[in-house]
Amino acid sequence: MTSPFSWIKADETAKEALVRILTERPLVQLPAPLHRLPLRVGNVVEIVGPSPSAKTLILIQAAINCILPKGWKGVQYGGLERSVCFIDLECRFDVYSIAQALERRIIRANGSRSKRNEDEYDKELFASCMGRFLYTRCYNSFEFLATLKTLHFQLQKEKEKQTSDVYMLMIDSIGAFYWMDRALPSSSSGSNNRKSISLQTVAETIVHEIQRLVLIHPMIVLVTKSATFGDKQSTTELIRYSGKRSNEKVSESRFPQNLPYRDYMPSAWQSFVSHRILFRASDSESRHQNRSTFLTEWLLPSLKFSDKFIVSDVRDGLIEIL
Repeated sequence: MTSPFSWIKADETAKEALVRILTERPLVQLPAPLHRLPLRVGNVVEIVGPSPSAKTLILIQAAINCILPKGWKGVQYGGLERSVCFIDLECRFDVYSIAQALERRIIRANGSRSKRNEDEYDKELFASCMGRFLYTRCYNSFEFLATLKTLHFQLQKEKEKQTSDVYMLMIDSIGAFYWMDRALPSSSSGSNNRKSISLQTVAETIVHEIQRLVLIHPMIVLVTKSATFGDKQSTTELIRYSGKRSNEKVSESRFPQNLPYRDYMPSAWQSFVSHRILFRASDSESRHQNRSTFLTEWLLPSLKFSDKFIVSDVRDGLIEIL
């Protein structure tokens, strides 16, 4: 007869449990400027910034690091050889941009930078990597929710086909349907057991579906979001100054990037995010000709320092920390 205390018997030691957890959910170092904090599956990282501030470019670089193998035919690429699921909510993402950046990354790793060989790259490796990049776009929140609800079956099929799990879920950009959802009429189906459709309930459902998805398919979630600074008066100034010519002088103390960041997403989403980093255009002129300079600030968790970076090569999507 089984002892009544057998159910509390330890199945593994603390050391064995720690080794198992670190093996199943290892810490991942994302490319700059997201490199300051180690991340693991289950984390939700929100990249916030005005347009343009290289937010989508950061997603592209993180995706390339994920889909590239660690090594291929004796060449080291330092990738994870895992799949990425990219959900485009702005419907402006050009898949050719990641294909071009991946191609040049492969060429650069092989050291083929001369004009004679710059168009030569391993097409088998390229096709294998692009096969691990899963892209879909949605035109409203209802399509987005339908995608999240059915994504489990798609990821399961990809796992069987690719023999590897999807490691990153990327959403560009989470606030794309904010004004459409805010304008939704408060209506219900007539049943007291069902919630009315509103901005808050849509956000709650999105959070619930992503939580359920990450529980079944452990992933890191990377999300971009357009930034809003200051109050309504500040927003009016942003619109007013955006129409000015670039050679007109505007007082830095009144320019929008100096204003405090203001979150506009519903509380259900805000509490769901585990990490948040803010991108801003630098107030000072860049010392690099024709290259915009950006500043980063970790809002969650709050860090005492910030990085400054530029996009050193638009075609390669190379990020250079200053």
